Amino acid sequence: MKWKNEKAIVFGGGGFLGQNIIRNLIDLDCGDIKSFGRGSQPGLQRLGVVALRGDIRDAEAVKTACSDSTIIFHTAAKAGFWGPYEEYYDINTLGTANVINAARANNISRLIYTSSPSVAYKGSENIENGNETLSFPGKYLAFYPATKASAEKMVMAAAADGPGTVSLRPHLIWGAGDPHLLPRIVKKAAARKLMIIGDGANMVDLTHVGNAAIAHIKAAEALTDRRDIVNGKVYFVSDGTPVRLWDWLNALFARCGIPAVKRSISYGAAFRIGSLMETAYRLLRLKGEPPMTRFLAGQLSHSHYFDISAAGRDIGYSPSVDMESATSATADYLSSILIQK
Repeated sequence: MKWKNEKAIVFGGGGFLGQNIIRNLIDLDCGDIKSFGRGSQPGLQRLGVVALRGDIRDAEAVKTACSDSTIIFHTAAKAGFWGPYEEYYDINTLGTANVINAARANNISRLIYTSSPSVAYKGSENIENGNETLSFPGKYLAFYPATKASAEKMVMAAAADGPGTVSLRPHLIWGAGDPHLLPRIVKKAAARKLMIIGDGANMVDLTHVGNAAIAHIKAAEALTDRRDIVNGKVYFVSDGTPVRLWDWLNALFARCGIPAVKRSISYGAAFRIGSLMETAYRLLRLKGEPPMTRFLAGQLSHSHYFDISAAGRDIGYSPSVDMESATSATADYLSSILIQK
């Protein structure tokens, strides 16, 4: 694959993962790079990226943005575990349909979609070394995995008569620059508002944003050079070595000068509290999000790690980010956020 001949568009290019994909495309001397998002994206503009401002829910805007592109990276999503169903559905499901239809309308032959391992998670079970044969649950505990699952199914189906597709499931993306997950956790820990859920022994996969970005590049190259092998398929990707979640977090907290989290609550108690909070927030129409939900209780207390050998075999993915330097950089970044409080 010759990247200099490609014209890439990244939906969600101003986001954490999207920016890292774009940096890789720049390093690869990609012929033309466009980013589509709701923000102004001045940082990307300074790098020479064409920053298009728009909403993925606007089908015509998405179609126009894809004009003259040869490959699509679709990372845009509404993440989180709380909020109106309509927002999750319109952005994650209908937004993905808009991207697929735009690819068809513009005769774009390749689409790399960022999915989530949560599409294969029922919410209350351990997944240990799970692989791509895991089935979709019949019911989800949150709107995010439900709408991402619907989108992933559409992307897989599109491969039969539309653009060639590869869907990736990176688990718990982290790293310096993360604007969402780790800053929220670290702030809670610093305020002594974080508790271990369960026995604290659950193992999870992590995916450094650098590895996640590389996986998307590898998927694009494989879809170009080995389309018959990867078209329509889904792959789990991660850093390759599961960690004990609470040990990993406490080690990160220590680097940030935050005392270790030691208080704990059982999964059952957290699940019941989450259920009550969800009900209260809905009935009383409370603003913000509940401190605990059923989905969050399951995520923080159960093991969920995956076999990434299929990604290695088919798309040539291999984690390459040095974990020590990445962890150090992430701790420095999080410490700077705490200082700014």
